[in-house]
Amino acid sequence: MSFTDISLLALAPVLILIVSGMVIMVADPFIARERRHATGWIGVVGTFLAGAALIPAAGTAGTWYSGIWRVDAYSIFFDGLLLLVAGLTILISLDYVRRETVPPSEFVVLVLFATSGALLMSGAGELILVFVGIEILSMATYVLAGYRRQELRSNESALKYFLLGSFASAFLLYGIALIFGATGSTNLIVIGERIQNRGVPMELVSMACALMIVGLAFKVALTPFHVWTPDVYEGAPTPVTGFMSTAPKAAGFAVLLRILLTAFPGIGNRWVWVMWALAAATMLIGNIVAIVQPSIKRMLAYSSIAHAGYVAVAVASATDRSVAAALFYLLAYSVANLGAFAIVTRIADRGDRRVAIRDYRGFGWSKPGAAAMLSLFLLSLAGVPTTGGFAGKLFIFRSAVESGLTGLAIIGVLTTVVSFYYYLHVIVEMYMHEAESSFDDIRLPPATIVVVVVAGLLTLYFGILPGGLLDWAGESASSLLALL
Repeated sequence: MSFTDISLLALAPVLILIVSGMVIMVADPFIARERRHATGWIGVVGTFLAGAALIPAAGTAGTWYSGIWRVDAYSIFFDGLLLLVAGLTILISLDYVRRETVPPSEFVVLVLFATSGALLMSGAGELILVFVGIEILSMATYVLAGYRRQELRSNESALKYFLLGSFASAFLLYGIALIFGATGSTNLIVIGERIQNRGVPMELVSMACALMIVGLAFKVALTPFHVWTPDVYEGAPTPVTGFMSTAPKAAGFAVLLRILLTAFPGIGNRWVWVMWALAAATMLIGNIVAIVQPSIKRMLAYSSIAHAGYVAVAVASATDRSVAAALFYLLAYSVANLGAFAIVTRIADRGDRRVAIRDYRGFGWSKPGAAAMLSLFLLSLAGVPTTGGFAGKLFIFRSAVESGLTGLAIIGVLTTVVSFYYYLHVIVEMYMHEAESSFDDIRLPPATIVVVVVAGLLTLYFGILPGGLLDWAGESASSLLALL
């Protein structure tokens, strides 16, 4: 590796997040205990600076560190998405950590480190770096899931996530070992070239691809690898649930798309139908089981499973338009989901004492502003016109039909209709029943209001004027497919 192959500017967003986390750890002992929640603002500034660093980093487009690290429009898109999620999550948590009297500094540091791992995943040109990024992200989220150490449910959540996450990582690592044995490389472009030349044992290549799909399907919660999701999401602190349902999912799909479309396009006729089956099963299970959930956190957990199924439809379509649709959808979903969790976090109050859907009765009349915004986010997740969720689903289903996967698009449309029931159920509880408890103590703190307003404006913007985001997503998809 020559010195010309090294660029700190290309790694600037990742480095800024890591340095921000280290600054918080060093500064924390010198800050008075009652003021330590202010370290959250260091995390917010860190994510903002990392986002600003994407602009000069985009000017370093190409491969660095002997092909290990890639900077292209695709990685920049996902980096921006992930940094937005991290910044909004930290803002949501500012009030939460104060209310729950848990250590604030460590919480912010874990979010920053988890996001740095996710950024490594989005820009990885090597399977080894993919694995390193996944483990950094996973280790931090394991701890975040069990952050309320005195809560049995939180401890159970962390343990389940750790055990099943380790199991899934083993599948991924075994797949990496097999593809190295078959092709002699872990570089995605080299693997793709050698598979295209048909000079490798195709049975071994297919096995490696299958194992990697299993490992990544766990990370994004595709059926039947979703079983950990409801229990972990329910037991984790509510801001962490919002983070886990967006950042790891986006990073997982970023890696899945890059691996399948860069390393394995030569066997696309095999993995396309695997993704078809996973997408169909995920949409069906996620939407149907969500109907009977009494807890809003479990309902949103199954909702996130269903949304992973919609993105998997785009993966199965495997065209430039479907990849652009997947990117658009992931951003629109992440914004709406985090907006919903910002309000759910505050309503849940200390100890998550209000997480049943029944607890939302009368909330619409007591707190009309917050209820209206929560309704907007739920309607976007359902796919109502003029919201980002509708535009995203429209683009995904259209790309599926264009790719000849009409049956999968029909399943997606039908399950979307099913999803209206459980999203509207929450809205009905808020507006069509009398309150069973008082919401007088529920006031959104300023940081949460910022999150809700930003998420609301973006949700409407993506739905009413989707062209700008779709063009950006299209350019990002083209940079990925240009490697083929």
